[in-house]
Amino acid sequence: MSNPKPDDYILQLENISKYFGAVIALSDITLRLRRGEVHCLLGDNGAGKSTLIKTLAGVFTPEKGQYLVNGQPVRFRSPREALDAGIATVYQDLALVPLMSVSRNFFMGREPVRKLLGVLPVMDHAQAARIAAEELAAMGIRVRDADQMVGQMSGGEKQCLAIARAIHFGAHVLILDEPTAALGVKQSVNVLKLIHRARERGISVIFITHNVNHAYPVADSFTLLNRGQSMGSFAKRDVSKAEVLDMMAGGAEMQKMMAELEGVTI
Repeated sequence: MSNPKPDDYILQLENISKYFGAVIALSDITLRLRRGEVHCLLGDNGAGKSTLIKTLAGVFTPEKGQYLVNGQPVRFRSPREALDAGIATVYQDLALVPLMSVSRNFFMGREPVRKLLGVLPVMDHAQAARIAAEELAAMGIRVRDADQMVGQMSGGEKQCLAIARAIHFGAHVLILDEPTAALGVKQSVNVLKLIHRARERGISVIFITHNVNHAYPVADSFTLLNRGQSMGSFAKRDVSKAEVLDMMAGGAEMQKMMAELEGVTI
């Protein structure tokens, strides 16, 4: 397969570094997301995933390196600017209000309106419910009633709602922050199917996780982080799940440490 051209990438971080005083949170990180692919960002706690997510989302501005969208350098000053560029981040808390309806959460300040008595703008509840139900159905989730409270939905359904909302409002890139972390096996499988459906719709996805067993089935490529540094980026065809697990566990360094604990010299 030929090497990808620069215009094959929808999003690029090139040698990004981020500092907090004397603390180096990220050091020379490169991450490249092709159009219509799922790229998994893997790393344990403290690897730098959260800082990288917030850099991608426009919360943090890097001290060094370059951020490119569609091949053009950008310097986001806020999450709103990243969202306006089509980059939507779905955090673990999902930014949903449990005591509000599915349709209200779906639009969240961008509700369709109609004119009451021909003059007074009010929310068009029927249209909001119809659109929310249709968009969720397109992602494989059928809600009994779009006026039900979000608090009555399962964890997987809430993930679907947050993702479907981002796609409806124009996201070309989805950044998913540990979307399966708090879910059971069945709900995790449903979310992984959801990521696959997003890719089928042409959405590029960055899937952040520490769970290789969740990442490997849906990923097209991987970047591994460790203590703010990249351990490399790999196409799925070039690396097995066992190799990814080995790198996540520290590889030869981990084997040496375990042997020393057992009193054995490698």
